Amino acid sequence: MGTEKNISDMKDKEYNKSKKRRRRRRRREVSRVQKLYETCKQIFANCGPGVVPSPENVERVKAVLDNMTEADVGLMPNMPYFKSTLSDGPPKIMYLHLHECDKFSIGIFCLPPSAVIPLHNHPGMTVFSKLLFGKMHIKSYDWVDNLLPHQSTPSANISDNDTRDWTGLRLAKLKKNSEFTAPCKTSILYPADGGNMHCFTARTACAVLDVLGPPYCDPEGRHCQYYYDFPFPNFSVHSRWLVSARGTAK
Repeated sequence: MGTEKNISDMKDKEYNKSKKRRRRRRRREVSRVQKLYETCKQIFANCGPGVVPSPENVERVKAVLDNMTEADVGLMPNMPYFKSTLSDGPPKIMYLHLHECDKFSIGIFCLPPSAVIPLHNHPGMTVFSKLLFGKMHIKSYDWVDNLLPHQSTPSANISDNDTRDWTGLRLAKLKKNSEFTAPCKTSILYPADGGNMHCFTARTACAVLDVLGPPYCDPEGRHCQYYYDFPFPNFSVHSRWLVSARGTAK
């Protein structure tokens, strides 16, 4: 009986320790996500489309995100969100919505290996992206708005035999073309700088925590526009500059 009691006591102690660990984990999840929410609520309060928070406020959000990991949001790489499927189509990407208001949104993209978020824009937005785990390739661009007088327009380089629809064709400058492996610092893009148009390609299973200020809003003209990108070999500018075409050019 004494032996059985000792074993029972040991099991109770282990169970209580496990409960305490779970409570600590839950408190950590709540506290860090809550801290991110409270910080965003403060720094985006007086912002709007095209209005960038002050450098000090940008650093405040970045500091919170830099210290966050997948454990803070309850994610693990072995979850179903991150598993490759045998289907013929592209890997499915899951978006976990955490919060959205008219000032900002917080959410997590869950990408299986080889999943791609195509090249897209963030009109009038300041965006923070934190890779929580995994390895990801990021390619990003900013628009080139002021061509020099001696530089031809992109349309001048299109052959008369090219029947594709080039509506909305614009020149863009390559901003980033690199691979990132967690843990790494938070990436930040701005309305007109920092790679406002970007594409994510998951080299492994990845989770990306995104903060958008303000969020997309169709009625207010902040649509998520996707693009095709390709080089213009005859274009007389530095080779890092590319032309980004939206719409039906394929």
